[in-house]
Amino acid sequence: MVWMAGFHFCFDLNHLGFWSPRQDFYGDPFWTGQRTAIVSLFLFCAGLSQAVALQAGQTWPGFWRRWMQVAGCALLVSAGSALMFPRSWISFGVLHGIALMLLLTRVLAWSSSPPNRSTTAQAGRSSHQGSGGAGGVRLWLFFALGAVCLFLPALVSHPFFDTRWTNWVGLVTRKPITEDYVPVLPWLGVMFWGLAAGRLILARRPQWLAGAVPAAVRPLAVLGRWSLSFYMVHQPVLIGALMAVATMR
Repeated sequence: MVWMAGFHFCFDLNHLGFWSPRQDFYGDPFWTGQRTAIVSLFLFCAGLSQAVALQAGQTWPGFWRRWMQVAGCALLVSAGSALMFPRSWISFGVLHGIALMLLLTRVLAWSSSPPNRSTTAQAGRSSHQGSGGAGGVRLWLFFALGAVCLFLPALVSHPFFDTRWTNWVGLVTRKPITEDYVPVLPWLGVMFWGLAAGRLILARRPQWLAGAVPAAVRPLAVLGRWSLSFYMVHQPVLIGALMAVATMR
């Protein structure tokens, strides 16, 4: 969250003319590499959180409430970007991608291993299945599916997927002109790996995802718990503050 805010602050400085010489956020590997790393962390954590949610017995109504929040914010991002960047507005950015990929991940995870919440002992047995037997096969299947998603766009592409209505798949021949682009392929692979890693941790090292948060990093934990709110608020605040400074100048 902190890295993302810092990256966006640098982008805003550059976009509003505070940075000289101007930076190329669309082509310079220094900036594009950071964007790739930040998005990867977001999607990996989103996949891992699905493993935790399923283990904790999150119901479908609970999932749908959160999903509607993400999808609604994605629509707001599209509307806001259309006002600020009419020629490169965001039709399928990180929130759009997360909304669709969460749905795909949840359905596959639920169908392959529906949570058993009847007793603590049964929950323990369900967790143990993540490291061996049929559960272990399903776990490594998600790792394999993730690899397929990650490498498929490098092997398959077609002009059909180059329009705004189809580029969300990811099998494009050229990157679209947009301020944010996180298609299902290859990024679904990162979320699958996050889900698989979460299940593996819960099965073998559950203490890594439990217990009190150390005092030194509790402010970061607050950002994590309010990640969607922070994501939606930080850019309007940063841009508004910089525009106010520019106006006073």
